[in-house]
Amino acid sequence: MAMAVQKLFPNSKVTIGPWIENGFYYDFDMEPLTDKDLKKIKKEMDRIIRQNLPLVREEVSREEAQKRIEALNEPYKLEILESIKEEPITIYHIGEEWWDLCAGPHVESTGKINRKAVELESVAGAYWRGDEKNQMLQRIYGTAWENEDQLKAYIHFKEEAKRRDHRRLGQDLDLFSIQDDAGGGLVFWHPKGAIIRHILEDSWKQIHLQHGYDLLYTPHVAKADLWKISGHIDFYKESMYNQMDVEDEMYQLRPMNCPYHILVYKRKLHSYRDFPIRVAELGTVYRYELSGSLHGLFRVRGFTQDDAHIFCLEDQIKDEIRGVLDLTEQILGQFGFRYYEINLSTRPEKSVGTDDIWEKATIALKNALDDKGWEYKVDEGGGAFYGPKIDLKIEDALGRKWQCSTVQVDFNLPERFDITYVDSNSEKKRPIMIHRAILGSLERFFGVLIEHYAGDFPLWLAPTQARILPVTDNELQYCNEVASELKSRGLRVEVCHGERLPKLIRNAETQKVPLMAVVGPKEVQARTLTIRSRHNGEIGTMPVDEFITRLQLAVANKSSL
Repeated sequence: MAMAVQKLFPNSKVTIGPWIENGFYYDFDMEPLTDKDLKKIKKEMDRIIRQNLPLVREEVSREEAQKRIEALNEPYKLEILESIKEEPITIYHIGEEWWDLCAGPHVESTGKINRKAVELESVAGAYWRGDEKNQMLQRIYGTAWENEDQLKAYIHFKEEAKRRDHRRLGQDLDLFSIQDDAGGGLVFWHPKGAIIRHILEDSWKQIHLQHGYDLLYTPHVAKADLWKISGHIDFYKESMYNQMDVEDEMYQLRPMNCPYHILVYKRKLHSYRDFPIRVAELGTVYRYELSGSLHGLFRVRGFTQDDAHIFCLEDQIKDEIRGVLDLTEQILGQFGFRYYEINLSTRPEKSVGTDDIWEKATIALKNALDDKGWEYKVDEGGGAFYGPKIDLKIEDALGRKWQCSTVQVDFNLPERFDITYVDSNSEKKRPIMIHRAILGSLERFFGVLIEHYAGDFPLWLAPTQARILPVTDNELQYCNEVASELKSRGLRVEVCHGERLPKLIRNAETQKVPLMAVVGPKEVQARTLTIRSRHNGEIGTMPVDEFITRLQLAVANKSSL
């Protein structure tokens, strides 16, 4: 592709062109491209493929590579060359017309590529090295497959992903918005989205209380000194907002909840008999993100983490981790997530803590996973500097993986905050601290749910579980009475009228309301409802009390009517 671009646009400069999931991209320093330009580039690529030009690998010295790059006047290639540490430098030639720095390997010739299985997808702006202070480049996204059927399957996948895009569905279903007047990356939960959030939070709190957690609420700001103690100002400053002056003291919006939970722990002296201590909070945090990186609910500047911390003894680590894994399965299972990708990350080169405690913690995490019977991969050296961790990705309806849950052992913050307990010998010791999140953030998880369900939430989670639809306004009073009765039983219903019945039904289906209760003169006279399911069609006519009982049972069992 880069060869085709430079043939058509001789003044363009190449930068990087890596492969990514399901395709590749290449960045060019050049004038803005249009969709029409993409078609020209694809046509030139097809011509190069038909020529069946050989791809030849050449090894050269760093000096020779620099000399050739300077002759081409390619400044970005020079910068890339400087970042390559290995020698010799490898170059790949396409015929005798074009070459680039590349580690390879490649196919033998351009003719090996199926031109009908290659597609240029889009063009976007991107800063060189991702830094907004650098030159804005033109990024061309493309995809390549072995055959046309694979490409068609991928195109279908993309169309389905587009149909499920949480940003579009969030607007169509009136779930949330991000208001320009308030600023990018700040989420407004609309009534329907807020109801779903309320259900998520309620369920989360109940399950945590059942599992021995105490709930916390902590402030959104704190003195800057707190973040110095925690190390965030030293290691995390680029993701934090500027400090604010409050009566000659500097305060900081919180990027994380951990220090607050430690302060709650430190409020009193603890004995070894108190452990384990489990605290949990739906805590809102604020992190600086470049405007170009913001993406719907997936990348925001303010979000609520389902955060929890466990303080325990060394010999309790395994059981506590196993408890977190069980809790994770229970919570994620409610939403139909059954398939996970799990990674256990071990000690990196730079770390804090003794060899003994790292070994004990890592073995405890492994044993908990083995105990659970979950398959996992070991990422050697991929742990945080403060402790080993387990990361869990869920698989959605399209087979996409989403990072949600994490369990991390921390040897750093207990040391920084000097937290202790009194052991059986009346000596002060340092407890183990475990960080864990299951949903990750409510905003991001909500975005995942919208796309997983394509906005078609199950009955127990749907913001409106049933719409009551009068055939004419003559039935409106009865409909309102029924709605009041259902609401008093904790069910989410609304009455819609003012249109012909077929349109009322279409509107309910467009808004993905699971159930419709149609009311005509016969239903009023018999004190009944005729129930229609969006998925299963006509269910039948039944007394109001029967409908309430069946609906409540379905919601309690997280099933359909």
